[in-house]
Amino acid sequence: MTAGEHALIVLAHPRPDSLTAQLAHHVRDRLGQAGFSVDVLDLHAEGFDPRMQPVDEPDWADRDKVYSPEVQAHFRRLDSAGMIVVVFPVWWFGLPAVLKGWVDRVWNYGLAYGRAESRLHGKRMLWLGLVSYTQEQFAERGWDEPVARLLREGISEFCGITHASAHFIYDSLNAGEAAFTSADLALRAFA
Repeated sequence: MTAGEHALIVLAHPRPDSLTAQLAHHVRDRLGQAGFSVDVLDLHAEGFDPRMQPVDEPDWADRDKVYSPEVQAHFRRLDSAGMIVVVFPVWWFGLPAVLKGWVDRVWNYGLAYGRAESRLHGKRMLWLGLVSYTQEQFAERGWDEPVARLLREGISEFCGITHASAHFIYDSLNAGEAAFTSADLALRAFA
């Protein structure tokens, strides 16, 4: 981890007392201790609207389209970070609706992709997903690699972030302190 770097932590869970929220704050504290300046974007607490509106729909004929003020503000936060950590529950083997809508609206054509070099190029990204299954159950059902690949390649790499990792915290309903240990290991391995 690089001291003095700016990190954006994106939290996607409706309950502020959830394990997901606790892990996001744990990551914030760890990065702060390592010398990062940290911005926590709590999508629910900040009232982010994940619904796509015409003003934020990509215009394939105009990569310089001016998107809504909300999208512009969120992209500035994303753009200012050297490191992005997204903490979320894996629901229905994918992203929760608020997080999927954030990616759809904010990681938009002309901003996150669609140029010779993405504005997100050179950033580092860690996806921390909480899974209720054990690691064995998740792998047996064949979900571990498809979900990780979607996050790493389908979103991060597609938008120019070549240093991206997906880490799952398994058995999240029973993980307890092991969840924090797992998050610490992911941060250390990622940095």
